[in-house]
Amino acid sequence: MKDTVSEAKRKRENVIKSDEERYFLEGPHSRRREFFFVIKVLKEFIRGFRMLHFVGPCVTVFGSARFKEDHEIYKLAQAIGYSMARIGFTVMTGGGPGLMEAANRGAKEAKGVSIGCNIILPQEQQPNPYLDKWVNLKYFFVRKVLLSKYSYAFVVMPGGFGTLDELFEALVLIQNQKMMRFPVVLMGTEYHAALYQHLLNMSAAGTIHAADLELFLLTDSVSEATAHIEKYTIEPFGLKRYKIKL
Repeated sequence: MKDTVSEAKRKRENVIKSDEERYFLEGPHSRRREFFFVIKVLKEFIRGFRMLHFVGPCVTVFGSARFKEDHEIYKLAQAIGYSMARIGFTVMTGGGPGLMEAANRGAKEAKGVSIGCNIILPQEQQPNPYLDKWVNLKYFFVRKVLLSKYSYAFVVMPGGFGTLDELFEALVLIQNQKMMRFPVVLMGTEYHAALYQHLLNMSAAGTIHAADLELFLLTDSVSEATAHIEKYTIEPFGLKRYKIKL
C-alpha cells in the first residue's frame, strides 16, 4: 500500500513538473509551492528581459502556426515581415511555424532583424529557422507580456484562439490606457469579415464605443498597413534606425 501511494505521488510530481502552468491554474496549492512557482516565473521574465532588451523597436506579427508556405496567407505574412524590416523595425513573432515563420522569413529576406518568443509545448514546438535570436519560454502569460512589451505596432494575421487572444489583449490594454496607442493592423478582410461584423454589433449594443473600432485598421494591403504603422509610430514616438547588436 505504501509503495502504491509513493508511486502515485511520484507520478503526480512528474505531471506538475511537465505542466506547471496548468497545475498552477487548477486552484490554490500550498503556499510554499506557489511561492517557488512565482520565483520560477520571475526568473523567466528576467531571462526574457535580458534577451530582448537591445533588440530595438519591434513590430509583433501574430498569426496561425498551421498555414504552409504554399498558402497565399503565408505569402502575405512573409510580405508583411519584409515590409516591416524595410522601414527599420525588428520583426518579432511567437517564433513557431506557419505565419510566424513567414513573417520572420520576410524580415530575413529584407536583411532585417528577426526575433522570436517560442513557447515550449508538449508537442515540442521548435523555433523556426528564420530567427536571429529567440527565447524559449515555459509560460504562456510570460510570452504574451514579452510580445507586447517591446513592440510599437501589432500586425494580426488570420489565426485561431491564440491569435484572437493576442489581438484582444492588445486592444483591451490600449482601450484602457494601460498601453500607449500603438497601431494594430488586422490583415485579411474576408477572413475577418464575421469578426468585424460582431464588433459592429457590439458597438450597436453599446458594449464598446464606436471610437473603439478606430483602434485598429482592417486591410488586405501590405502597403496600406505599412503606411499606417509608419504614420502612427515613427514620427509620434521619435523612433530612429540604428544597428542592432545580436
